Amino acid sequence: MKLLLDLLVPGIIAGVSCYGMAKKVDVYSALLQGAAKGLEILWKILPALVTLLTVVAMLRASGALELLARVLAPVMNLLGIPPETVALMLVRPISGSAALGVGSELITTYGPDSLVGRTAAVMLGSTETTFYTIAVYFGAAGIKKTRYAVPAALCADLAGFFFASLTVRLFFGAG
Repeated sequence: MKLLLDLLVPGIIAGVSCYGMAKKVDVYSALLQGAAKGLEILWKILPALVTLLTVVAMLRASGALELLARVLAPVMNLLGIPPETVALMLVRPISGSAALGVGSELITTYGPDSLVGRTAAVMLGSTETTFYTIAVYFGAAGIKKTRYAVPAALCADLAGFFFASLTVRLFFGAG
């Protein structure tokens, strides 16, 4: 089984390369174009990512996130959501990359098998970068007024955060 898993990624790469050659595609040129586009995307999102991660770090260093977590702790505990995930809940609707950074920090700090680490991982997988998604889809459709889409999407995010925490507690216990 381990051998199969070890060969999975090289097998996919070899399979895609063979398929491309069979279709008479210059695979190396296509790889270079894809890498260049990936770097262009990185160049575009890097400032926003660095800014959001810096803001989260500043809020954390200033104690503002800890204060917010303490203020919201009674409500969060009532809902069964670890208060330590407040930063993730604030950042996730805005930026997936920044949320991944915050989630990684939570998992590193509390451990991957902790209630906080597991909840953060499930939250990352069960919620959306709301504002980005709305901007992309509404922009593509030419819709200028979002009307109730933003509040509805944020309610869906809150439901996702709640049910992520509930699912972790149901499957793994209270911690």
